[in-house]
Amino acid sequence: MAIIALTAGSGSPGVSTTTVGLALCWPRPVVLVEADPTGGSGILAGYFQGQVAHDGGLIELAMAQREDLVAAELPHQLLDLPGSQARLLPGSRSHAQAGSMTTLWPVLLDALRDLEATGQDVLVDAGRLGLVGSPAPLLYGADLTLLLTRSTLPAVIAATSWAETLRDQTEATATRVGVVVIGEGHPYSAREVSDALGLPLVGTLPWDRHSAAVLSRARGSFSRRAPLRSGLSALGEAIRVHASAGVGRPVSPLAWLARSVPQTLGGSR
Repeated sequence: MAIIALTAGSGSPGVSTTTVGLALCWPRPVVLVEADPTGGSGILAGYFQGQVAHDGGLIELAMAQREDLVAAELPHQLLDLPGSQARLLPGSRSHAQAGSMTTLWPVLLDALRDLEATGQDVLVDAGRLGLVGSPAPLLYGADLTLLLTRSTLPAVIAATSWAETLRDQTEATATRVGVVVIGEGHPYSAREVSDALGLPLVGTLPWDRHSAAVLSRARGSFSRRAPLRSGLSALGEAIRVHASAGVGRPVSPLAWLARSVPQTLGGSR
């Protein structure tokens, strides 16, 4: 059993889309925790097109915490994702609610770890870093925390300080941190991005707008031949390997990046 958290430093590299896609392709039971502090449950509104009534989720667990019943209540707040072995724990309904979840995260982390006895993995959609209500205990308590970024220069530059923060904050924990590059080659390779961020490269995903729209807004069908689908399967396997074996921590600092960005990323192009 493993807990894997996915997050981003800035922009919209597709954290929710990637987490939903991984959950749908996961080969064994998995719980998808929608911990994005933005609120509004983008997954219920997007993937489920707002057609599924579900008034529970994190807010119910926050209330159950008052009676020390989070672990007992958790299974009752999960929603099946059809055609998969995944179940969703819907997020808060507003950003104001997300800000009140601070004391829930450590308790929820313990409850998620208890799922090990039932053979379930956990995928956490942690949204964007730095927001009020960010689920830091889930990020720093996961077995593997993944920073998602695109391969553009603005995206990589924006991710550098967050990469350093994640590395510093997890230094004294068992959490491993890695990077996933979305749409490599536009213009930098995944290895160049990994080197620039000073984080191990866990995997990549292709830039596939059509398939991403299926996952984020339920538009069309998620073809088995779609580049994103095969990419998600490969990324999922890489994640499971890294989560079970561990990822070595980089030892070089990131300070040099600010002094020489073009050279770090393979020169100007």
